[in-house]
Amino acid sequence: MSARTPFLLLERLYGDAEMAAVFSEQATVRAWLQVEAALAAAQAELGILTQEEAAQIAGAAADPATVDLDALWHEARNVGYPIFPLVRQLTGALPEGAAGRVHYGATTQDIMDSGLALQLAEAVDRLQRLCDDFGDALVRHMQAHRQTAMAGRTHAQHAVPTTFGAKLAGYVAELARHRERLLALRPRVAVVSLAGAGGTAAALGPEREAVRDGLAERLGLADSPVPWHVARDGLAEFGAVAAMLAATAARFAREVIDLSRTEVGEVAEAAGHHRGASSTMPQKANPIGSEAVIGMSASAAALSAALYRAMESGHERAAGEWQIEWQVLPQLAVLSAGALAVAHEVAAELRVDPERMARNLTLTDGRLMAEAHMIAMAPAVGRERAHDLVYAAAQQSAAERRPLAVVLAEHVRDAGLDAALAAPIAPADYVGDPDAVCDAALAAWQRPLTPAHPTDDGALVR
Repeated sequence: MSARTPFLLLERLYGDAEMAAVFSEQATVRAWLQVEAALAAAQAELGILTQEEAAQIAGAAADPATVDLDALWHEARNVGYPIFPLVRQLTGALPEGAAGRVHYGATTQDIMDSGLALQLAEAVDRLQRLCDDFGDALVRHMQAHRQTAMAGRTHAQHAVPTTFGAKLAGYVAELARHRERLLALRPRVAVVSLAGAGGTAAALGPEREAVRDGLAERLGLADSPVPWHVARDGLAEFGAVAAMLAATAARFAREVIDLSRTEVGEVAEAAGHHRGASSTMPQKANPIGSEAVIGMSASAAALSAALYRAMESGHERAAGEWQIEWQVLPQLAVLSAGALAVAHEVAAELRVDPERMARNLTLTDGRLMAEAHMIAMAPAVGRERAHDLVYAAAQQSAAERRPLAVVLAEHVRDAGLDAALAAPIAPADYVGDPDAVCDAALAAWQRPLTPAHPTDDGALVR
C-alpha cells in the first residue's frame, strides 16, 4: 500500500472485500487495458487496423508485465491523467506497426469512462447480490414472527401493539424497491464512452458509429450515441442508490441497537467469545455489527452528495469535477456494500426474544392499549368523548401505577355508561392484520424482476 494512502479503519474492519477488488488498482488498470484492446478489435473488424495488429495489442494488454505501475503513477502525476502514460507503456511493448495503432481516435476520458462502466456494472451486480442476501435473512425472521406481538413505538415510546413480523415487513418491502432501482440503474451506468476529444468523435472518421457499436458489444456495455463526458447523472444516480441501500441497512441496524438496550432486550446480535467485548467492563456485549453499519451508511451518504458537484462540469470537459469521482466512487461503493454485507450478518444471526417482547407489552399497565379502548368505545359515545375518557383514565393510571383497564372501568361507571365499554383487550387482538402485511411484503420480494434495456435515445424500456 502506498504511503500516500491513509489507513481507513472502518473499511479495513467491515468494508466489502469483493467490492474493494472491483475498484482495486489492478482491476482499474486492467479495465482500461481491456477497453484499449476491445477498441483495437472493433477497428480491426472494420479494416481500420489489421487483425494481426489488434491481436498484438490484445496480447500486450493482457500481459501483466506490460505495465509498470510505479512508473505509470509517476508519469500520471505529471500529465494529470493516467491514460497518456498507459498508452506509452502499451505501445512500448508492441512491434512498430501495432504500436502506432493503440488508442486510435479515442481520448483519455473515453478509456477511463468505459473502464469505469465495466466496474460499475460489477458493482451494481455485487450490490444486488448483497441486497438479496440481506432481504432473504429478514424474510426468514418475518415469516417466523408474523404473530409475535410486541410494543410498537413512536417517538421512542410505547404506542400500540404490533408484531415483529409486521415490523420487518417494512424493511423487506423497502429492499424490494431497492432491487428494482438497481435493476433500472445497471443499464444507465454500464454504458460505453467513445466520443473523442470534444464529444464529436471526429477523429474516429466516418466509421465512428460502427466502431462505437463494436466496442460496446465487445465490452458487454450499452451503446451511447450521445456523449456523456460531462453528463454525469448516471454516476450520481449510482451514488444515490448505493447510499439508499446503506441507509436502509442503517435503519435496521438502529432498530437492533434500540431493541437490544438493556432496558428493552427484545433482540440481540450474535453471541460469541469476546464478541462486542469491552476492555474494561467484562459484562458488555456491544452491538458492534450494527454500529459498523451505521458508520458506513453515514459515510456513504456524505460521499454520495459530492457526486452532485461532479454533475456541474461545464462545456465539453470537466475542470476538476471529474476528479471528485475518482475519490468518491470507489469508497462509496465499498462502504455501501460493507453496510449491506454486515447488515446481512446481523440479520442472519439475530437472536429474537418473544418472551421479553411479551413482558414489555405489560410495562405501562395496559396504557399501550389506550387507542384500542378509545376505538372500542367510539361507536357508543363518539370518538372525541371516548378520547377524553381514555385520556383521563390513562393519566390517572400513570400517576397511580394502576392498570388502565381498571381505572377506565371506574371512569366509565362514573359517567353512567355501560361497564362493557371498558372490557379488557389483549395486545395480540389489536395488531391489525400482520399476515396481510407480511404476505404483501413477501409478494413484493418474490416478484420476478424484468431487466430494463436502453433504447437508442437513452430511455429505458422493459
